Amino acid sequence: MPTAAPPSRDAALEARVFWWRFRKEIAAIIIITLLALTFFGAYRFYTNRRASAAASLLASANSAPDYERVIASYPNTPAAASAYLLLAEKQRDAKQFAEANATLRAFIDKNPNHELAPTAEIAIAANLESMGKSDEALSTYQHVAASYPQNFNAPLALVSAVSLLKAKNRTDEARRICERIITDYRDSFWSGEAQRQLRLLKPSAPSEPTARSTIPPLLAAPSATPAAPPQPAVTPSKPRD
Repeated sequence: MPTAAPPSRDAALEARVFWWRFRKEIAAIIIITLLALTFFGAYRFYTNRRASAAASLLASANSAPDYERVIASYPNTPAAASAYLLLAEKQRDAKQFAEANATLRAFIDKNPNHELAPTAEIAIAANLESMGKSDEALSTYQHVAASYPQNFNAPLALVSAVSLLKAKNRTDEARRICERIITDYRDSFWSGEAQRQLRLLKPSAPSEPTARSTIPPLLAAPSATPAAPPQPAVTPSKPRD
């Protein structure tokens, strides 16, 4: 006996039923989506306009107060990041090395992943050198080389460290760093510079020979060849008459 066919479903009717049952939820989702799109568009418009205004102000800046104004008025913008670096350069030109380092550290703290963060650390080390803090400068150079080995600042930091080590008469360490530069950066300008520095390094001092003991002649061992016995004196014979 043939089975009865299932009752047909009206798709339009089911859609109306679905809408009626979930109309509040669907309306809420639509409203949230529209609000999100509106907010995102407004945010992009605001940030783009703000970044454009910051860039315009930075373009007209040419003094330390101008750069400070950009940083204060438009923080967290690309223009503000550049203003930090330009302000530090102005401070270094004025020999305000401590202030320049404070500016550079603020730049690094606010932009740790910025592509110029290693360059800022190199500048900090150079300022420390100018302040006579060679140990801190050496440590900073070594930190840059270890933290950013693939960055173009790494061999520069190593070559700068060689100069400080030479000044401290730590020749062996300087030689090892030059050899490292030649090995790791063989196709760069810094490889040739490392070779030049290596030629200028003094050779390692040879180990001092053991001092010879001075033995008094009276205590010296007798010679292997015995001395010849003394010959008797020859008395000339008198001529005969």
